[in-house]
Amino acid sequence: MSDPNVTANAVPRTCDGYRGPALNVLNAQNVCVWSDVKVESTNGRFQGIILPRSETADDHHIVLKLDTGYNIGIAADTITKMTEIGRRVANYKIPEKEFPFDAEKPNVTLLGTGGTIASRLDYRTGAVIPAFSPGELYGSVPELADICNLTTEKLFGVFSENMGPEQYLTLAKRIGQEIEKGADGIVVGHGTDTMHHTAAALTFMVQNPPVPIVMVGSQRSSDRPSSDAALNLIHAVKTAAEGDIAEVMVCMFGPTSDQYGLLHRGTRVRKMHSSYRSTFRTIGDIPLAMIDAQTLKPLREDYRKRRSDREVTITPAFEERIGILYYYPNMHPDLLDAMVELGYRGIVIAGTGLGHVNKPLYPALKRAQEKGVHIYMTVQTLWGYVQMYVYETGREMMELGVVPGANMLPEVAYIKLGWVLGQTDDRDEVRRMMLTPIGDEITTREPYNGYLVFQGAIPEVQDFLRKVRR
Repeated sequence: MSDPNVTANAVPRTCDGYRGPALNVLNAQNVCVWSDVKVESTNGRFQGIILPRSETADDHHIVLKLDTGYNIGIAADTITKMTEIGRRVANYKIPEKEFPFDAEKPNVTLLGTGGTIASRLDYRTGAVIPAFSPGELYGSVPELADICNLTTEKLFGVFSENMGPEQYLTLAKRIGQEIEKGADGIVVGHGTDTMHHTAAALTFMVQNPPVPIVMVGSQRSSDRPSSDAALNLIHAVKTAAEGDIAEVMVCMFGPTSDQYGLLHRGTRVRKMHSSYRSTFRTIGDIPLAMIDAQTLKPLREDYRKRRSDREVTITPAFEERIGILYYYPNMHPDLLDAMVELGYRGIVIAGTGLGHVNKPLYPALKRAQEKGVHIYMTVQTLWGYVQMYVYETGREMMELGVVPGANMLPEVAYIKLGWVLGQTDDRDEVRRMMLTPIGDEITTREPYNGYLVFQGAIPEVQDFLRKVRR
């Protein structure tokens, strides 16, 4: 079975990117980049297409794209024979298609920002780079036409690590405009690494929306057989078109398989695994809903419901001179002093336990207070609340101006502090705004069935897994 992204083509014979021992093997075997080859090595037999090598890659391996769609590197000194059986070249381009219109279907706007859900693999560098426009996404996922009328706009073409206040403000304003124009739902394509930051920013900047605002991405790029891009996008568009939850949400895989997706509230979600497709988890609460191809099932009743009006409050503001300090034992006060001296107006601390730091930081905290810097405490544990009244350490820090941030996640507290300081620097007003919940970034309690962490290999856990895992 050949790769659908690879087509027969007459291309110049080249060993582009290869050098050293790897290049010597290619020359000796009379094969080159884009040769479809059978390889015999001391580690087994393989068949695939020889891919270009990055300029920064080592010179001891030859990379094959297998028929499964995955790439492997074969050590040059293990290869005993390579036989060319054809020539193929990758075709990365997915043609854009005009989305069909059906007056009976809801209207959804897809705003593209970049990230893995809108990407291709650049074999010359080995990097996943933003390339697919939203129109190309439809070209690769025609099922979207069965759900809605889709209007697409590519706002940015960046990886999520390059998303920041400038993009937050633009995105919030654009969402407000689309709601005003009559969109029945908004989908935001976004890279997964900082999706939870943007979800929090949009929760604060786009308040009381009448329609769903759904953020979606994928853990694995579209060229991979195990990509979650298409299913996540289908779930997100279905939520935006048909769902009754009018909030900022993150829509991604629930389990590692493709059984269903989960909808997470924008201020209570976090990326928790570097590569699992089920990387996103609701922290300190439970998800809003489950979704599959047929149904959207709410898991709670306190969500904000879809409305027929076009009213929404857009507050695009952000103070960039803020930061997070992740406390560690023996942290020196010069780190905090440096942030103050550099003009930082707000600092979020992720403290140990109930929200603690060591005593050597106290003088720096006092100096920060005197300079008018706003400091808020969160917990590294992610689950649980800051409780600074329990121990003397906490009470002393509050006297030095540190404000407990309840159960706000550190990243959410950072985003909210930036949003608040973008509007006011009055200490009392900042405190009021920070501690007044807007989108459940602070909750009165954590549900009993929220914090469930299964520790592998424990007998009762293994018994449970055997019952539910097939």
